[in-house]
Amino acid sequence: MADKGGMDKMKGKAKEMTGKVTGDRGKQAEGKMDQAKGEAKKSMDDVRDRAQEKRDSMKRRDA
Repeated sequence: MADKGGMDKMKGKAKEMTGKVTGDRGKQAEGKMDQAKGEAKKSMDDVRDRAQEKRDSMKRRDA
């Protein structure tokens, strides 16, 4: 994933702000959930990247 959850975080922030302005608590909650989803994607991608780096370094060491 190229954006590592960034789009979800931006979309969530926009929804949250819209909800605050309009007084729509449901929209605010949706926005916070989207932001959490984006953060989770970022964390998963970070772990995946670190695992890939570790695997690659082990391959180079064994070669």
